[in-house]
Amino acid sequence: MSDVLFHREDPRLGGFSVVALDPDADAPLLHSWVTHPKAVYWLMQDADERQVADEYRRIAEHPHHDAFLGLHRGSPAFLVERYDPARVELAGLYDHRPGDVGMHFLTAPSDTPVRGFTLAVITTVMAMLFDDPAARRVVVEPDARNTAVHALNAAVGFEVVGTIAKPEKEALLSVCTRERFEAAVRGAAL
Repeated sequence: MSDVLFHREDPRLGGFSVVALDPDADAPLLHSWVTHPKAVYWLMQDADERQVADEYRRIAEHPHHDAFLGLHRGSPAFLVERYDPARVELAGLYDHRPGDVGMHFLTAPSDTPVRGFTLAVITTVMAMLFDDPAARRVVVEPDARNTAVHALNAAVGFEVVGTIAKPEKEALLSVCTRERFEAAVRGAAL
């Protein structure tokens, strides 16, 4: 397993860490996650393992996009993508500001869901992104139909900007400033 790039202790659920993703070595695991019915909004339902490895190899080689593997108590539990929204995903589709960072996250499917787990994951991801002093806002563009992630986004401080049309989906553009995230975390004692 790679060196830990970021770590956060959740008061209720314990340690969450983020490590580098290896597109080839992690492809079997990622394939099982991104093709699971719960990951329908990840838009990789029909991908085979090679296509998943290829996609994450492309991300690893991209100068403005990267991916990470998230661990819970040392075991793989979530996937994180970070990107420059002015150059990837949202180029020309929104009012970019200096310090904007884009994000996607996916929790691993589980037969035994843990209450508050996904909220702990998104809190960890946001804390990791804001650990970079240059990050001023996190920008997301989930599918407009994905009401579960909209609720999670709101819980960590995201504000809806509006709906935007992307080639693959109708997206709900939302932003979260460092201050809104810190206030949400303080208010929820996350």
